[in-house]
Amino acid sequence: MQRRALLAAPAIAGPLLAAGPAVAQGAGQATPQIVTEEHMVPSGDAGIELFLRNKRPETLNAFTPGRSLLMVHGATYPAHTAFDLPLGGLSWMDYIAGRGFDVWCMDIRGYGRSTRPPEMAQPPEANPPVARGETAVADIGAAAAFIRERRGLPRLTQLGYSWGTALMGRFAADNPALVERLVLYAPVWLRQTPSLADPGGQLGAYRLVTMEAARRRRGAGVPEGKREGLVPPGWFEHWSGVTWATDPDAMRRNPPALRAPNGSVADGREYWGAGKPFFDPAKITAPTLLVLGEWDQDTPPYMANTLFPLLANSPGKRLVILGEGTHGMWMERNRGALFQAVQVFLEEAAA
Repeated sequence: MQRRALLAAPAIAGPLLAAGPAVAQGAGQATPQIVTEEHMVPSGDAGIELFLRNKRPETLNAFTPGRSLLMVHGATYPAHTAFDLPLGGLSWMDYIAGRGFDVWCMDIRGYGRSTRPPEMAQPPEANPPVARGETAVADIGAAAAFIRERRGLPRLTQLGYSWGTALMGRFAADNPALVERLVLYAPVWLRQTPSLADPGGQLGAYRLVTMEAARRRRGAGVPEGKREGLVPPGWFEHWSGVTWATDPDAMRRNPPALRAPNGSVADGREYWGAGKPFFDPAKITAPTLLVLGEWDQDTPPYMANTLFPLLANSPGKRLVILGEGTHGMWMERNRGALFQAVQVFLEEAAA
């Protein structure tokens, strides 16, 4: 009954979004307290550790693949300052955990609170791009193995965002027995338009990203009359403040500039920009959701439309394009529609 109610519910206004009671709870019970744990997990490479954050109801003591979710970020910014940023008093991880899930997010090496490769302490031009896709997929493998062992699970549900969709897609294609369900939010595929993350020219180990550049990129693709109010007041400033603070060198520059590994950009040139897939969609056997906003210019809808029929062996696959949303819809006034679309998919067969 509760699942049907969720399916029939209208899109929720982002600023008013509140975590509902976990599906496993009985009627009339209060929403459980959410607990948070953080871990530094060995990557498999000496000296490189990966940051993991976990949120779950304090009453949750039995774990299942359908209700255990690992989330990974995109090409430029870490996971925890997006997925666990309490905008309007609630983060996406809070929302998922409040519905009875054991939810995790991870930072790939070079991002957020994970170890930065030593090349990132040198001038960018001194080394080739760091954190290439193959390495990032191995990081996901290490993090997922840690969670599976800790929870005693054979598989996890996994969510990738932007570049993270290529990483999670590759992991799911290479390891079908380890993935219960797959969410690809803002999926990247073969490119017909320029990448907004590619600075052009020779690529060094990393690139420097200013807050102003991030603000300009957020407005790409939004009709002029819709830009005002797309992001509620103060939300961008809150996100940028906590995100740039994850880089100890960012605030020493004028203007402040975040170091972002260039491995994802190099991947874009070698794979999607060259018409070469990074993974074989036909090898994904988990139920898969493709979801994005209609105004997404980083990973435009043509990418998802092309990828969708290639998921030939994904049972129950679906494609959802949400109105009035960009690549960063998780920070926008319509984020409730994104949260709900993903949650319906997660809960429809969760056990």
